Amino acid sequence: MAATVNGEGILLSEWDAQVTEYIEAQEALGKPVTEEAASTAVLEDMIAQVLLAQAARADGFEVTEEALETRIDALTKEVGGAGKLTEWQAAHGYTEHTFRTALKRAAEAATMRDKIVTAVPKTAEQVHVQQILLYNEGDAIAISNQLQGGVDFDAIAARVDPKTRGELSWFPRGYLLEPEIEEVAFSLEVGEVSEIIKTDVGYHILTVLERDENRPLSPDAYLALQELALKDWVKQQRAAATIVLAP
Repeated sequence: MAATVNGEGILLSEWDAQVTEYIEAQEALGKPVTEEAASTAVLEDMIAQVLLAQAARADGFEVTEEALETRIDALTKEVGGAGKLTEWQAAHGYTEHTFRTALKRAAEAATMRDKIVTAVPKTAEQVHVQQILLYNEGDAIAISNQLQGGVDFDAIAARVDPKTRGELSWFPRGYLLEPEIEEVAFSLEVGEVSEIIKTDVGYHILTVLERDENRPLSPDAYLALQELALKDWVKQQRAAATIVLAP
């Protein structure tokens, strides 16, 4: 076993096969990874899948033998026949039993994953933000002083970035890649200008143009919050689980 999750095992052969597939997929995308990094990423994903499957079973979901056979029949046709499927199973370290177990677990995990992401509300508190982004601290300080002196924010934003005028549009909590930007944005009143915020990207000065306590999410923001909900769920379940990794 590569690991056990609450007593449920993850086969070493299945893990090894998925590591190989992961490495090949990343190379095809032009993003080569080390075997160590691939092994860690795949194992974490497999642990998450087991946790999701266990939660689905605890919630009363059951993959019937009929449903499992229907899925196997579809895969058999997809790969070109029973012989081809048997070859694939052998090449990936599966027996007939372990293949059926893995397929069932994947269906259980997918069901729980869907339940988690569809529970995410389609509306949320959001702010509409404009920023001035600079890459030199001295420039940021100079512009911050101008803003404090009463110079119009939009005029400076348009001068610094004529194309976008610093428009960040509407966004909810949990959407931005820079959490420090998000934290400041939600702390501001409408029309208030922030202090200089330093991130890995540069030096930001923000103003909130509008605020809405329950605004419909954009498709992109909704997807981001769904991914965040799933990530948070897995993190919580993992912290409470008994996970034993192979030495």
